[in-house]
Amino acid sequence: MKVSLFITCLADLMYPEVGESVVRLLHRYGCEVDFPELQTCCGQPAFNSGYQDEAREVARQWIRAFEHSDYVVSPSGSCTGMVHHYYPELFRNEPEWKAKAEALIKKTYEFSQFLVQVLGVTDVGAEFPHKVTYHPSCHAMRLLGVRNEPLQLMEKVKGLKLIDLPNRDECCGFGGTFAVKMADMSEAMVCEKAKNVAETGAEVLVGTDMGCLMNIQGRLNKEGKPVRVMHLAQLLEEGGANR
Repeated sequence: MKVSLFITCLADLMYPEVGESVVRLLHRYGCEVDFPELQTCCGQPAFNSGYQDEAREVARQWIRAFEHSDYVVSPSGSCTGMVHHYYPELFRNEPEWKAKAEALIKKTYEFSQFLVQVLGVTDVGAEFPHKVTYHPSCHAMRLLGVRNEPLQLMEKVKGLKLIDLPNRDECCGFGGTFAVKMADMSEAMVCEKAKNVAETGAEVLVGTDMGCLMNIQGRLNKEGKPVRVMHLAQLLEEGGANR
């Protein structure tokens, strides 16, 4: 099975180790992974800021990069959600590009979604003897419907004690441009999220979007809370390192 990695800007520039974990896990299950070098941003920051013409140009480049891929997998529900939900809107007046976008949507997946729904994997044979809590990102839940897949994967990790995060479905306050435009509200939201994380007593916070995790980790660090923050792919790959 051939898979193209859609790494996202944030992972590429700040968290490349997340992409490495994704690739190693996909290799383990027989996937041939490539990295289309034409890929750029999916266009979400421009789209969310109201620059639809600019977002459309970026989206065209993204489509060119991946249109010949068998599957596209990303460690981000947010960027994957942008492709799934907003590309058809961007190209509503351009039938040719809309058709290309819709064809790509059918084969573009968030990482945990791909493991569970396409590869049929829920147990990667990992062992991770730590107390873990999980923050679900808004876009993965609300745009892609990814709710149970990350939990299914963590529930099969030996030694992992999964602690429910209070009000886990509430936004962490990041939201990309939202955190810039409405900084005070964003800060109040992440303070609440960090408080809930700390109250679980978990050693590790896990999520599926590095934007959310970066935001929460920043607040935890500022408050001196010793909670390790990891992408789900990192936990699964690290826990299975000795397989």
